[in-house]
Amino acid sequence: MSLTLYGAARSRASMVRWYLEEKGIPYEWISLDLGAGEQRQDAFLAINPFGKVPALVDDSLSGPDGGPLKLFESGAMLQHLAEQHGQEFGGVAGAARRSLSLQWLLFANASFGPALIQAATKPEELGRLLATLDPLLSAGPSLLGAGADAGEPTWGAADCAIQSYLAYLPLFCPQVDLAPFPHVQASIDATRQRPAYQLAMGQR
Repeated sequence: MSLTLYGAARSRASMVRWYLEEKGIPYEWISLDLGAGEQRQDAFLAINPFGKVPALVDDSLSGPDGGPLKLFESGAMLQHLAEQHGQEFGGVAGAARRSLSLQWLLFANASFGPALIQAATKPEELGRLLATLDPLLSAGPSLLGAGADAGEPTWGAADCAIQSYLAYLPLFCPQVDLAPFPHVQASIDATRQRPAYQLAMGQR
């Protein structure tokens, strides 16, 4: 079995790479030169026809073409890795936790990410989301909680997605005052201290 992650610096590939590093899942990292247009070469378009990173190839499963499974979209990759390689959804509570994980991944990419991008023009939307997230982040290390038979809460795909976007806040939205959101700030600080995050983001 081998996993191959295609990406580039300052892309959502870092989010997927962080998950792989955090969980100790073996993978090959292939960095594309986006400025040179490597993402639009035929070899990569055969993996992601939209010509964007990240892309993931998992040869432990077959895709519809009979070859290895090929995925685009970071949220889909995180959910796939959580199910197939991260052992996040075992036990009686597994089905519920899987659905909750998917809920947070969709929220991260469909709602929270766009709110960050539009922070300068629609600051009230980002503020509303942060105000809702802040108390949820105070509940413990995992957004999914422990579950009925899951033992201690463990960091997973949902946390990876949300914490990645939160860590972007000071970088891309320095005008946002985080003082009213102490749990958001604490989450950002804790994320930046994680060795796997530092490696994925090229900080060490």
